[in-house]
Amino acid sequence: MEFKSINPFNGKEIEIHKGHTDSELNTILDNAGLAFQSWSKTPIKERTNLLKKAGQILRDNTEVFARMITLEMGKPISESRGEINKCAWVCDYYADNADEFLADQVIVTDAQKSFVRHDPIGCVLAIMPWNFPFWQVFRFAAPTLVAGNTGLLKHSSNVFGCAKQIEEVFIKAGFPENVFQNLIIHHDKTETIMSHKAVQAVSLTGSERAGSSVAAIAGRHIKRSLLELGGSNAFIVWEDADVEKAVKTALTARMLNCGQSCIAAKRFILVEAIYDEFVSKFTDAVSKLKPGDPLDDTTQIGPLARIDLADELQKQVRTSIEQGAELISGGKQNGAYHDPTVLGNVKPGMPAFDEETFGPLAAMIKANDEDDAFRLSELSPFGLGVTVCTRDTEKAIKMADRVSDGAYFVNELVKSDPRLPFGGTKISGYGRELSKDGIMEFINRKTVYVK
Repeated sequence: MEFKSINPFNGKEIEIHKGHTDSELNTILDNAGLAFQSWSKTPIKERTNLLKKAGQILRDNTEVFARMITLEMGKPISESRGEINKCAWVCDYYADNADEFLADQVIVTDAQKSFVRHDPIGCVLAIMPWNFPFWQVFRFAAPTLVAGNTGLLKHSSNVFGCAKQIEEVFIKAGFPENVFQNLIIHHDKTETIMSHKAVQAVSLTGSERAGSSVAAIAGRHIKRSLLELGGSNAFIVWEDADVEKAVKTALTARMLNCGQSCIAAKRFILVEAIYDEFVSKFTDAVSKLKPGDPLDDTTQIGPLARIDLADELQKQVRTSIEQGAELISGGKQNGAYHDPTVLGNVKPGMPAFDEETFGPLAAMIKANDEDDAFRLSELSPFGLGVTVCTRDTEKAIKMADRVSDGAYFVNELVKSDPRLPFGGTKISGYGRELSKDGIMEFINRKTVYVK
């Protein structure tokens, strides 16, 4: 089987990737198991040193890696550079903290000595998406590998060029052979991989449907799974908010990566008193975004990663308008490019409210007051994160329990940070990545008791 990488901006073929045969896949799986036997016993200091080197390789080759991201999935080159630097940061973070995170936890009991040690579990499969093709992988790989596990990457087929470069980073950093391996395969091989004795867990970032399918496979084989799925984050603006600052934050929260992010703000829930002002200023800010070739440093909005993604967004826009939403700006599609679009008077029952809109579409929703805003926010089946904009931060903190999502940000867009746990609730998935929580997802917390 062959997989083609296509530039979404101009439709040109970048590279053809030859898929692994069944025999090659079996060899890779066996090798991952063998590599674990020695890698798991490698001193933590050596593992952290290698991870530090991986971070430096990322920094030293930022332009090369950023260009591949932009070519394969259309992200503006300035954002691609930022993605690579964030990957280097997560490598440094775990290189600096893994020893402390994995240290034995002494617990006083009636034993002469009792403690919990943290051992790696084996090989972990990562099934990763195209929207942040380097970051999503390093968010998984840095804690998983430094803990002593081996890793397998099944990337999205439109970013196999990025996947190959990621594997090369670990090789150049000096990681032992087969500790991290890239798979050029179709997703129909997931069960074959999960059934292999070397593979002990799977981490998936992707759609609700993909997560449900992979979790079912993991369940059949009684192996761990971590799911980071879709989102429809609410961006709530209270009456007392600084609207100018809120609009600036909202613009980034919605339009970063051309809106192709699970944690992007998608539903703007605005208290009635500031609704008109916010919508007017936000629409004006959107109109000033510069579209164009994503390889151009000045471009702020590029194409979506594939034409079918733009088609789906256009369908959601049109259906929402037919159901009563107001088209305030944008709304047009040209191939993989979709205009940054603002819809007003969006209500529950419309695709722009109920569904995840993966692209530059901002849904404006009017709330009666703060209580109504939280009510509207909670109507979503997704649960990744919520932003609240207000001058009364203490009040906002006290109302954090009104939100069932995995994150609650006040006066800031929801974003991931290596130092903080990241993950969702409801159909946005389960488990946590990043921080100490992330490294503990694929660890055997082993109780040791000495009488």
